[in-house]
Amino acid sequence: MFEISTHSSIAEIGQQRWEELNTEAYPFTRYEFLNALETTGSVSPKTGWQPLHVEARQDGETVLLMPLYLKQHSWGEYVFDWSWAEAYERAGRSYYPKLLSAIPFTPATGPRWFSSLNKEQIEPLIA
Repeated sequence: MFEISTHSSIAEIGQQRWEELNTEAYPFTRYEFLNALETTGSVSPKTGWQPLHVEARQDGETVLLMPLYLKQHSWGEYVFDWSWAEAYERAGRSYYPKLLSAIPFTPATGPRWFSSLNKEQIEPLIA
């Protein structure tokens, strides 16, 4: 059984838990980088990048972390999707807020979650 929680800042998770799972050399998911974005105000509800990081725990142990952001607009992204937002509005639906698994202000590919689980265990959690 998994316990899923969300965190409004990376500091709620803490550097130790983050680094235990994030063993990648990818610089843009490092705790220091994401924490700096949050503590400087570059990433905040005010800028349209509201942190909503996901943590999955099993038997009290963190087994998956995923940096996520709740977006109220497309500013600050490298894929501007205003036409999608307009199409949703014309159809009577809201495009925002949207949940985004991107790294803020970073047009680079790379990992978007880290886990101690194997692929078969992870898929049901992120699908």
